Amino acid sequence: MRFWDASALVPLIVNEPATKRMQTLAAKDPSMLVWWGTEVECASALARLEREGDLAGPAAVTAFRRLTQLAAAWHEIEPGEAVRETAVRFLRVHALRAADSLQLAAALVAAEGRPAALGLVTLDDRLASAARKEGFAIAGFAVSE
Repeated sequence: MRFWDASALVPLIVNEPATKRMQTLAAKDPSMLVWWGTEVECASALARLEREGDLAGPAAVTAFRRLTQLAAAWHEIEPGEAVRETAVRFLRVHALRAADSLQLAAALVAAEGRPAALGLVTLDDRLASAARKEGFAIAGFAVSE
C-alpha cells in the first residue's frame, strides 16, 4: 500500500503526460491511502481544467464520475490532532503549502511515524523533496518505479 498525493491521482482520472506511469503504479498496488481532503483537491484540479476549457461537457462529467469511483475505493487518513500538529511543524521545516503539509502529515501518521515503511506517490516536486527529507520513498517520477 502506498500513500497517494492528489497530484498523482489526477492523471488516473484525466489523460495527462503521467497517466501511463500512474496507471502502472496503481495496477501494481491498487490499495491507496490518501488524506481526508484529497477528494476536494482532485475536484479542484478537475474544476480548474473545466473552467480553463481543457475538460469540457461529457469529459468533465466522466472525470467527476471517475473521481467518485476512485474515492469510493481508497482509504482515508482522517483529520485529527496528530495530523494538524505535524502539518504545522512541516510548514516551519519545509517549503510547503498548507495542503501539501497536511498531505505529508497524514502520510506520516499513516506510516505510524516510520516513513520508510510507506511509499509516497506524488508528482509535486516540493512535496517530494520534503517527503524524501522526512524519510519516505517516493514513487511517481521514474517509469521504472
